[in-house]
Amino acid sequence: MDYLYNPNPSYRYTAFANNGMVATSQPLAAQVGIEIMRQGGNAIDAAIATAAALTVVEPTSNGIGGDAYALVWVNEKLHGLNASGPAPGLLTIDAVKSVGHEKMPIFGLTPVTVPGVPAAWAELSRKFGKLSLLECLKPAIRYAEDGFPLTPILGKYWKIAYNKFKELNTDGEFDNWFATFAPKGRAPEIGEIWKSPGHAATLRAIGETNAESFYKGELADQIDSFVAKNKGYLRKSDLEKYQVEWVEPVSTNYRGYDVWEIPPNGQGMIALMALNIFSEMNPPKPDNTSTLHEQIEAMKLAFADGKAFITEPSDMPISVEELLSKEYAEKRAREVTDRAQLPEPIELPKGGTVYLATADGDGNMVSFIQSNYMGFGSGIVIPDTGIALQNRGADFSLDEKHPNALKPGKRTYNTIIPGFLTKNGQAIGPFGVMGGYMQPQGHFQVIMNTIDYKLNPQAALDYPRWQWVKDKTVHVEPGFPNHLAQALTRLGHDIIPKLDTGSFGRGQIIWRDPESGVLSGGTESRTDGSIALW
Repeated sequence: MDYLYNPNPSYRYTAFANNGMVATSQPLAAQVGIEIMRQGGNAIDAAIATAAALTVVEPTSNGIGGDAYALVWVNEKLHGLNASGPAPGLLTIDAVKSVGHEKMPIFGLTPVTVPGVPAAWAELSRKFGKLSLLECLKPAIRYAEDGFPLTPILGKYWKIAYNKFKELNTDGEFDNWFATFAPKGRAPEIGEIWKSPGHAATLRAIGETNAESFYKGELADQIDSFVAKNKGYLRKSDLEKYQVEWVEPVSTNYRGYDVWEIPPNGQGMIALMALNIFSEMNPPKPDNTSTLHEQIEAMKLAFADGKAFITEPSDMPISVEELLSKEYAEKRAREVTDRAQLPEPIELPKGGTVYLATADGDGNMVSFIQSNYMGFGSGIVIPDTGIALQNRGADFSLDEKHPNALKPGKRTYNTIIPGFLTKNGQAIGPFGVMGGYMQPQGHFQVIMNTIDYKLNPQAALDYPRWQWVKDKTVHVEPGFPNHLAQALTRLGHDIIPKLDTGSFGRGQIIWRDPESGVLSGGTESRTDGSIALW
């Protein structure tokens, strides 16, 4: 790709390689991916190994008990994997309301849904891997057994989680979290070595059985026994029935490039909808008030519709095709004025996460994301296993009329989204920005930085970000130009500068030059991001 517009260019920070590349938020995990490639593995094996390592070396953002999605480029074709888990069979609206909840709780056993991460690893290995699943998990097992020293951002969020669960742990519900993640009675310090032998044993069992132990064997029994004993809803029968789903990725063409996302129940659609709406407006200009205003308004409209309608495809009141249509984009674009507006869903016709990118010398590329949601997830840890269960069910609605209403066996609206870019049928590469509802906003901004402003991968990630929060409220990073923030305020936006960049997402990019095959990558400066090269 041609990089033309580069304010404060970051060429010296952009990584280049030709045999292999892994970009993720933790240096040890990135090196694990390259280690696996050097042992004969491909980009898929490297993605599995990196993802497994991240459950150990960045448990503040993901774990074995979470969900995952992947976009995999193999043999000149893009494949989509949805490994998000459904609500357990016992988890109903009546059951939740009967114990006094008017909306889904955020922590504890109630919002726990079926984990998809182990099944994602096993299926990717089965379908596309060159090495066995156990070989791919060995580096993660090593770090769990021997320990590793905490990095700065990791230490920061670990301490935040410790304080949060300490405040919430009034009845001992999170005792196993403390036993696993705070064995010395406190959060580990930056630079201190932490290890988790139970986590290592679980990873070994998953590797040796291709995840069968987790869904049908001894680990499933342990999960069932603990959850049932503590009056939760997840059972072995839910684990036994679980299967990942191969899906057709969805895309939109943005100025000659095809931007790809996983279809619903994921929120990747929102990034595509925002790009479509924005493309109907004036040509973008860098560091321009009108352009920023139109970007924010396009994102607000896309989010209003995404949050209103995205869930399991069978329960959506409007189709994916309609939401990605030119007619939809034109209608929404016409609603944008020169003033900030309160977003409302379109009227229908009557009737925290970790991200990683890998690429190998044979042209295979993976965009992979997994998460426990909101940091450590539910706060529920299965004793002696290192399995921290996710809290994805927190996003279900208890309103039976809402498209995302809770139902047993249903997958909720899911925030985690991997992205991929192609042009003229050729792979450009994987990209992603993790971080809850910042994710589609991060995808939107990174794609514009790359295509409209022609920034190299590192500069595209480093560029100051904005984040629409609600109504007319927009947060901006410390590096966001003050004159632009003031100008947006005059247009009616409620601009709030934030000193902490943690909420603005953490991204990774790997682009491949279609002619030379050379890889160029960028990693996130807002976390302990790292690129490993070969």
